[in-house]
Amino acid sequence: MAEFSIIDTYFNRQQQTDVDLGVGDDSALLTPPPQHQLVICADTLVAGRHFPSNTSAHAIGWKSVAVNLSDIAAMGATPHSILLALSLPQIDHDWLKGFSQGLYDCCDQFGVRLIGGDTTQSPHLTLSVTALGWIETGQAIARSGAQLDDLIVVSGTVGDAAFGLKHLGHPLQQRLDYPTPRCELGEMLKGLASSMIDVSDGLAQDLGHILKASNVGACIDLALLPIDNALKALSEQEQWKYALAGGDDYELCFTISMQNYQKLLQLQPHVKTTIIGKITQQCGITFEKDGLDHPLQLQGYQHFA
Repeated sequence: MAEFSIIDTYFNRQQQTDVDLGVGDDSALLTPPPQHQLVICADTLVAGRHFPSNTSAHAIGWKSVAVNLSDIAAMGATPHSILLALSLPQIDHDWLKGFSQGLYDCCDQFGVRLIGGDTTQSPHLTLSVTALGWIETGQAIARSGAQLDDLIVVSGTVGDAAFGLKHLGHPLQQRLDYPTPRCELGEMLKGLASSMIDVSDGLAQDLGHILKASNVGACIDLALLPIDNALKALSEQEQWKYALAGGDDYELCFTISMQNYQKLLQLQPHVKTTIIGKITQQCGITFEKDGLDHPLQLQGYQHFA
């Protein structure tokens, strides 16, 4: 089966009305809404590096979209469409069917369209997705806006995916294979959050990007970390390691004033949010529990380790 037959069979749906030109030409064409900016991100997933090699094709398809939509959500933007670059060791129709179904299941749930991309052969299964979204001009939430005394808040629970990776077959593997991009929450935070990032490489490491961009510090209360009951059976040190350095959570970590956080709660977001600390003047992250300092040596996901 030639490249274009693969595209036509698995990745070419009928064109949607808000896409001017999609799959099947040299490039896609979109018309941005008036008074909006284009938000673009890209992520690459490599078999055996970003997901276990025996991960189901459906889960790989879902995750390849979800991790990009999480980046769009972290800007407060509305996701619109994706491009897919797919490198395959060989043509496996059962795998392609499962993968494309997982990809479209995620796209459908979050109102996203596949509008183009590329397919080629490679010794290693590699997927690169580019996601596009829209946000009102000047409303994007960057990493650089955290202010002194802002609350530090995280959505959902953290550490689940890392635990699932270490305990394949455990129910928490579902959080590894099928992350949930917090698109609705991200949009709610427009005009409320002062800074935001999605948690992909570990909560502490990703929060550190906010602190560096904003030139501030942070104090985290370890007792407030939102973790699943499965992790609570572990020692405190293990709990903290999973929650702060595990990665692959794809939750949102944001800073926000108390007044604006109360406004967020009045909007009744469907996902739980937890205050875990506050922004300080002191550089770096201070960890405490019961009023006592707990120095931790943590290292998040390293892309070139």
